[in-house]
Amino acid sequence: MKTIYKHILQDATSGKKILAVLIDPDKIAIKHIPSFMGKVNKSVANYVFVGGSDVAEQQTEIVVQTIKKHTRLPIVLFPGDITQITNQADALLFLSLISGRNPDYLIGKHVEAVSKLKDSNLEIISTGYILIENGKQTAVQRVTETVPLQNNNIQLIADTAKAGELLGMKLIYLEAGSGALQPVSKEIIKKVKTNISIPLIVGGGIRNLKQLKQAYQAGADLVVIGTAFENDESFFDELQD
Repeated sequence: MKTIYKHILQDATSGKKILAVLIDPDKIAIKHIPSFMGKVNKSVANYVFVGGSDVAEQQTEIVVQTIKKHTRLPIVLFPGDITQITNQADALLFLSLISGRNPDYLIGKHVEAVSKLKDSNLEIISTGYILIENGKQTAVQRVTETVPLQNNNIQLIADTAKAGELLGMKLIYLEAGSGALQPVSKEIIKKVKTNISIPLIVGGGIRNLKQLKQAYQAGADLVVIGTAFENDESFFDELQD
């Protein structure tokens, strides 16, 4: 039974704040996964997201298989390309880059993925993915050849999120990008949250507990932390149950 989206929806509706740790298969050594996941398991994290903008073929499956040996948390694919799809995970964020206008990332890659997904056991969750300008070019921008939405055009960002919901997306994901100079602003999060009725994910540029709390207070239902954990595993010490 497919339950991950159901749980996200229930938690968002009840006001429970959700945390996901993002692991980029291209940035973590297999030998470090056991100790890394030991710290994740002791934290308040609810999900493990796996994916990156530019990952070698087969690497995602190897990383997911290793993670599964060291956690009982649900593993959700956050793929930058169809080569990152593996049936070893529990669910897949079926991302449509609705902030850009590159047809490959709006629908093209999705069509290519169908042959891999039609017999898959993955729970597929349609997600409107919105890239927000953060002060520098991100890997997502480079790989997708799209321009992020300007962070001062809050109405356009909110309208884009609402359009994603009206198109049938189950989640909206506001992304500042890996290693962003600044996270998605409180003003953007608040405006988007008040304009949609589906769960809101926020990620990119969140490096400390204060920024994490600010994202939640502004309206994020699920926050994704990646670089903060990669660069400073002591961040886990602030996230104990």
